Amino acid sequence: METTTENILDATLLAPQVKHSTIFARIAELREGESLILHNDHDPSPLRYQLAHTHQDTIRWQYLEEGPQWWKVKLTKQATRNPEAGQNILDVTKLPPAVKHSTIFERIAALQSGESLTIHNDHDPAPLRYHLEAEYGPAYSWEYLEQGPDWWKVKITKRVAEKNATGENILDVTKLAPREKHSTIFTRYHALKEGESLTIHNDHDPKPLYYQMQGEMGDVFTWEYLEQGPAWWRIKITKRPTGDGAETLASIVTKDMGKAEVFKKYGLDFCCNGHLTVREACAAKGLDVTKVEQELRTSNNATTTTALPYNDWGIDFLADFIVNTHHAYLRKTLPDLQKYAAKVEQVHSQNHPELHDVRRLVDEVAAEFNAHLPEEERNMFTYIKQIVAAKNNRQALPDSPEGRFEDNLESLRKEHASVGGKLDEINEITKGYTLPSDACASYTLLYRMLHEVEDDTHVHIHLENNILFPKAAELEKQFK
Repeated sequence: METTTENILDATLLAPQVKHSTIFARIAELREGESLILHNDHDPSPLRYQLAHTHQDTIRWQYLEEGPQWWKVKLTKQATRNPEAGQNILDVTKLPPAVKHSTIFERIAALQSGESLTIHNDHDPAPLRYHLEAEYGPAYSWEYLEQGPDWWKVKITKRVAEKNATGENILDVTKLAPREKHSTIFTRYHALKEGESLTIHNDHDPKPLYYQMQGEMGDVFTWEYLEQGPAWWRIKITKRPTGDGAETLASIVTKDMGKAEVFKKYGLDFCCNGHLTVREACAAKGLDVTKVEQELRTSNNATTTTALPYNDWGIDFLADFIVNTHHAYLRKTLPDLQKYAAKVEQVHSQNHPELHDVRRLVDEVAAEFNAHLPEEERNMFTYIKQIVAAKNNRQALPDSPEGRFEDNLESLRKEHASVGGKLDEINEITKGYTLPSDACASYTLLYRMLHEVEDDTHVHIHLENNILFPKAAELEKQFK
């Protein structure tokens, strides 16, 4: 589908049991003059007739596309003089007997806290009241607006969800009828304001709900396990504030370097693949995203060594730090790494032929770093110091031997991606640096060094890709 800022709902992406409630919930959110564009794989004309009964003269229907494979309908809320205009109304007399009961309960289940449904009928629907009270207790109020003799109107209102003593907004899913569970959870979520949470109680892990919410709504919520069985599950679902979309790996680590340990544990590359969201990165590796996100939240409370405030440093100081820490480490380590890779290959490659690839990749990594580091220090890092000094002294932007940063960010990242990819390949070949049973001391030392180089390089490239170079590009823009 094309990218657009229009209010669009693709009904083909919704599970059958929630299509009706989701469409009506989205229509209920419209203000006068606003539109919802509905996409479907068949003509949704039955919806048109239902809207004519429930939203009398308030929703204008306009076909934008009419098959044969795709239908697009623009639904616009418009003003009307009808005193009941805009009300959520269901004229039960116009429904076939076979679907009356299911339609009424579906519409009731779609109500959000504080919303109402007005039922029109040609006789007293008192049996419905008893049914509601038996199944939902005091969850709904019942108000007669008109009581015969020819016509009855009843206003059914979903009471505002009560909170427990601690202020939590709780939904015990086990107390819902099976047909109401999904729609009730979704409507309770949609009733949340930005930053508010709903805590779900269930007797089994509702992880399929997580994936369905992600598929239908995207990264607009956070999912936190408060309790995980064996008899009871509690999950806190929070609606993200507008503009607070899913963070990338890079942005997460930039704000909190301690989170890098979680990404390292699961082999998630936050430097060269830092542009991915947690969900995207986990999907690429077949990881359980809920577990990773849970550990990221838990790491907030973990006792760890205080991370250095890289993002707070001046970029000239950060450049010097990278040279004196990460570049110096590589210059000291790479010769020994090459030596041990060659030695272990010579002794053990007959039983472990993957060591040929390990030695080759180590040599390629060393060659790339040995060419890249001095060139980077001589040109880019020197230029960074010059533009900082020029800014501080109110001087003109100095000339750059490599051109402006904003024009070189992509090529700089590609260079890093090359060496990062080779280290990832070593990790994969060695099965995460898993030692074989016949590993000698040199074999053990080689794998330990490889692991350390990979960890250091992830931080090294992260500092350059996601902090140093973008900040240098922003500083350049400040020169007139």
